[in-house]
Amino acid sequence: MTQKSYSFNLFRKDFLAGLIVFLIALPLCLGIAQASHAPLFSGIVAGIVGGIVVGAFSGSHLSVTGPAAGLTAIVLVAITGIGDFNSFLCAVVIAGAIQLALGFAKAGGIANYIPSSVIEGMLAGIGMTIIIKQIPDAVGYVNNAAPFIDDADDGFVANTIDLAMHHIQEGALVISLTGLLVLIAWTTKPFKRVQLIPAGLVVVVLGTLINMLFVNRFPVLGLDPMHLVKLPVAESAAEFFGQFSFPNLKGFSNPLVWQTGIVIAIVASIETLLCIEATDKLDPMKRYTSTNRELKAQGLGNMISGLLGGLPVTSVIVRSSANVNAGAQSKASAIIHGVLLLVCAAAIPSLLNLIPKASLAAILLYTGYKLCKPSSFVHMWKSGINQFIPFATTALCVVGLDLLKGVGIGLLISIIYILRQNARISFSLHQEAADEGETTKMVLAEEVSFLNKSSIKKTLHHLPDNTRLIIDAGKSQYIDFDVLEVIRDFAENGAYEKDISVSLVGFKDAYAVPQKH
Repeated sequence: MTQKSYSFNLFRKDFLAGLIVFLIALPLCLGIAQASHAPLFSGIVAGIVGGIVVGAFSGSHLSVTGPAAGLTAIVLVAITGIGDFNSFLCAVVIAGAIQLALGFAKAGGIANYIPSSVIEGMLAGIGMTIIIKQIPDAVGYVNNAAPFIDDADDGFVANTIDLAMHHIQEGALVISLTGLLVLIAWTTKPFKRVQLIPAGLVVVVLGTLINMLFVNRFPVLGLDPMHLVKLPVAESAAEFFGQFSFPNLKGFSNPLVWQTGIVIAIVASIETLLCIEATDKLDPMKRYTSTNRELKAQGLGNMISGLLGGLPVTSVIVRSSANVNAGAQSKASAIIHGVLLLVCAAAIPSLLNLIPKASLAAILLYTGYKLCKPSSFVHMWKSGINQFIPFATTALCVVGLDLLKGVGIGLLISIIYILRQNARISFSLHQEAADEGETTKMVLAEEVSFLNKSSIKKTLHHLPDNTRLIIDAGKSQYIDFDVLEVIRDFAENGAYEKDISVSLVGFKDAYAVPQKH
């Protein structure tokens, strides 16, 4: 294959993936803006900037940036508290500047300290959350209190599924089930020849055609406008550009604006780093993304989004995972999705408003399943309890609480298991034969921290009377002061009580220890 044909093949795959992500991102942008009580067009602006600007400057090959549901509550409270959306835009600009500074300060390295079990649990939890939140749209239930959003931002609402099951719209159910059948069939051998056409595109086109058939021939099954994508329609170019907003510079003198900017910067940076780590795991080519460069790109994106009247942006896992599943090869797909948002929002909003939400729900249901497949739970179980418990805890907490709380709890559980494991390997005991009789040898590990103090103290306390003990620190590079105090106290005092002979070998801190013979 020549370089030219290879490059064209990559572009084709990226374009089709970008098209699928665009179709998914469009209602998400609108839903998040609606949930934030912000102008609907501000969500589109954020999606455009996230795709084009962040996509161009990011080092990630597959992540997609846009307005994130995880920031919805923060934005809603901020707009209400500040009282003016244009002043709120100053907070978005401030958040971007802080992220840019964090990138230059190399703060992105914090992502390297998140265990893989927690990342895998986050992905599984997000997958389950996607499935839960897409069921209403898949069956045609409209819940105005829970708009069409893409993250675990407001926790799990137990009665959502129950309400949806009691308000099924048959036409929407037919469209979503048809979409799921297409997505499943597209992976089988009989459809191998047509796999050059992305399944997601087929689902959207087919769903639109089915609904048009229902409306014209079977009106009882036809979908109401509330079940379709709803993009603002501008009557002229001037009206379209008039939808852009600009910051009220007086907002920079408001302390609440600065406070909001700092909060957005922190939360958006954490969500971005988590998403980048997770997306790299999904990348079939296992490419690595520079987290510091990503913070810089996100910072630049938020500054421009704020200046143009957009919501704050982060890298978002649902659009990123959909991008991977659609066959994206490079970051060109993210840029293409941003360009399509701009062009189509300006040129063909009426055509896009024919797309059923049920078709998009089918794509996301399939994406959610791929993130939380039963095989991933089996794999983590086989990896051991130390891996499975943090994994399962993270997944369940992401579903039941939200993304950041779920990851935080999972990280805490993982740390506990790590500390327990480290406490168990601080030393080893050996029985050795000597001329004077049997000797017990305690060989200390390379690193002995204060966490090991309890186990060493307990072991020394339970040694039988008249033991000959050798404590060997020859391999140790570091021994915590508290541990040294325990050993010193035992050698000087505790050993006498049980007539134990103690010999210290290899200790760098030499000190005389009286020994009982």
